Amino acid sequence: MKFDFEYGQGTMSAELPDNTDIFIPGETVKDPDHIPEDQLEAAYLESLAHPIGMPTLTELAGPGKTVTIVVPDRVKGGEQATSHRKLSIKYILKELYAAGVEKKDILFIISNGLHPRSTEADAKAIFGEELFNEFWHTGQIISHDSEDQEHMVNLGNTHRGDPVCMNKYVFECDIPILIGHVQGNPYGGYSGGYKHSATGITNWRCIASHHVPSVMHRDDFTPVNGGSLMRNKFDEISMHMEEKMGHPFFCCDAVLDTQSRQIAIYSGYAKEMMPISWKLADKRTYVHWAEKKYDVLVFGMPQKFHYGDGMGTNPIMMMQALSAQVLRFKRVMSDNCVIICASTCNGYFHDERWPYLRELYDLFQHDHMNTLPDMNRLGEYFATNEEYIRKYRYTNAFHPFHGFSMMSCGHIAEMNTSAIYIVGAEEPGYARGMGLKTRATFEEALEDAKKKYVGQEPNILALPMTFKKAAVHLCMKDPAQDCMDEYGHRHPCCC
Repeated sequence: MKFDFEYGQGTMSAELPDNTDIFIPGETVKDPDHIPEDQLEAAYLESLAHPIGMPTLTELAGPGKTVTIVVPDRVKGGEQATSHRKLSIKYILKELYAAGVEKKDILFIISNGLHPRSTEADAKAIFGEELFNEFWHTGQIISHDSEDQEHMVNLGNTHRGDPVCMNKYVFECDIPILIGHVQGNPYGGYSGGYKHSATGITNWRCIASHHVPSVMHRDDFTPVNGGSLMRNKFDEISMHMEEKMGHPFFCCDAVLDTQSRQIAIYSGYAKEMMPISWKLADKRTYVHWAEKKYDVLVFGMPQKFHYGDGMGTNPIMMMQALSAQVLRFKRVMSDNCVIICASTCNGYFHDERWPYLRELYDLFQHDHMNTLPDMNRLGEYFATNEEYIRKYRYTNAFHPFHGFSMMSCGHIAEMNTSAIYIVGAEEPGYARGMGLKTRATFEEALEDAKKKYVGQEPNILALPMTFKKAAVHLCMKDPAQDCMDEYGHRHPCCC
């Protein structure tokens, strides 16, 4: 069979055996039905009128009340006219205004966390022309700055000892609203809910309590699930915020399909709302499909996806992307599984976006750095580098600690595979410097893997569109054959 896999700005062809299986999100197994466009307004109004576990916005709001609406950056959710961000904000504003809240008392914060602070163009894409024009020019749309000490508040530690620091505008307002997306995420199962607040409006020290090897390399983290220590820390940090604020966040989350269309909308108190939203999201995200374990996973990596242009060529970001797929597919991978992935791997680091990753890559080649976790001891040194911090604050670069969270994830691919082949690399030394094997073509890589790792009749799974469509967490058709369920419970027979 002939396949075209993502590669750089286009695709790369591969001829694989006729018995190769194929999985494409939203196509191989259909998503649950999304809400038709003409029924979206009614669905939002119904959700907002009956929030789970807390009063309505009408009951909470009133003249003189201040509102901060926290909205994800461009990494998550769609940007179509009917996107969850745009519609939820529209109906929330309508209810707030009706309850007496004044426009001047509303602030929007883009919750980029350690991601690049949003540009004007980003804000326009996130909010749409109408909302953007209504709030941008009055300074009522801002992007979270985790290094703006005047507008961060230290809330002490959780009972576990994790430091909690949050955006002061959110902390001090009367009604903090979180707009979230319940989409599959390799870090803890789902975006949205308490993950949103625990990562989007905090600082690097708070994030360093969970995006580190001591949490991400535990056996409860892989495969992805909603019961890991990381997920528990998200909840604890966000509930600590609520305790210190003296009131909960009001959440409005949407379960989204492969095309970022709303399957369902849930509003209310995250602690009670998340488990309910996850039940439906599980049907779309944890897809019980595989009838056998796979010895070889085959996919391709474009240059630009998820975190931005250069993710598919920057060697450290490539490792994170490979590991994210291991987290999603571990349940269907054999013990000796091999990954074959296309990447131009051309040395394009996109230094403006990741100004410190070239330095981290070079350091990884020296000073007894044998595995990526060995780099973690440099985390605070980079995270407090004033020049890199200035680039995060003022030039739309990633925060320097973000690279360490990427490396913590990046090691998971090595932990859970026999080998990883990068095919089509223009500068293959970058891949080899990360411990990856290199071959010119998919066919050459497969032949080498057969000789060394998987035998002459491997089970092969082709994954076209892996980075172009909202991913799923692939599972065995018989849930009893999964090594772990959706909530971190292990099956003794499979572990």
